[in-house]
Amino acid sequence: MASQSPLRLRHARAYHLRLGETGEKIACRLLKELNIDVLCRNFQRNNNEIDIIARDGFTLCFVEVKTRRRNFRGRPADAVGTDKRSQIIRTAHRYLKEIGRPSLVYRFDIVEVVKPARLRLDELRYFPNAFTENR
Repeated sequence: MASQSPLRLRHARAYHLRLGETGEKIACRLLKELNIDVLCRNFQRNNNEIDIIARDGFTLCFVEVKTRRRNFRGRPADAVGTDKRSQIIRTAHRYLKEIGRPSLVYRFDIVEVVKPARLRLDELRYFPNAFTENR
């Protein structure tokens, strides 16, 4: 089995990160168009991350953004499985703890971005309250 050169791996990773960042920028624009205030991007704790933290009225939104070049292996939101949801929920609780555990209503949203080409956007979908935690 031939291995990839470090340069090729670095380039592939860089592209993946750029695609994700582009998707997050598109998601932020969508949220702003929906009058949802973006409070924070890329909140990281303990090697976990929440892509966007936003406020929709009096509701705090923890938003996961899934960006794909194509939509051929199911929906991008399908990638937010049980493990990813648990990680997002744990990180959201960490954020709430850091801001003093205010008694806020909060939810978990997903934004799907399908963007196959540099200047083209095929699909943009927003799923508010996409999943809940088992309290």
